[in-house]
Amino acid sequence: MTITATKPITIDEFLQLPETKPASEFIHGQITQKPMPQGEHSLLQGTLCETINQIAKSQKIAKAFPELRCVFGGLAIVPDIAVFRWERIPLLPSGRIANRFEIHPDWVIEILSPDQKYKQVLGKLLHCAEYGTELGWLLDAEDESILVVDSDRRVREFANSDRLPVLNGIDLALTVEQVFNWLSL
Repeated sequence: MTITATKPITIDEFLQLPETKPASEFIHGQITQKPMPQGEHSLLQGTLCETINQIAKSQKIAKAFPELRCVFGGLAIVPDIAVFRWERIPLLPSGRIANRFEIHPDWVIEILSPDQKYKQVLGKLLHCAEYGTELGWLLDAEDESILVVDSDRRVREFANSDRLPVLNGIDLALTVEQVFNWLSL
């Protein structure tokens, strides 16, 4: 759902607004509220976070965060999963994690919801790549395929037994079939 303001607002003004549930994003001057996650979306998001963190977090390589607001390049987006290399996770002087992430993720994963537009979600991944994100995934549970956006903004489609690229340094081997098999309990 897109919320149209009576007068254009800036990203700083957007960031002062109260949080919404589900989260709202600020993309090219428009405030858009993300769709409420449903069963497939929720299961894929949770399982992907757990799977990535089992390997990457324990070795202090990277950390996967669900629904984390990232502000960079004039946009405020909330990817379904944002993965940051360990050394890039924003910290406070005390060593605690910061609340505001004003940098691009290293790996972004989006799960297409039934009410979302492919072009809009792919546009977020391309924006991330433009600002330094190394890898983006766009999962489409309906046709069981995953679009992969590389750092050079090249888009490739993966399906069936195709092995998915992951962030360099993470020892994780996943195929598209394995990811979508998580939907069967």
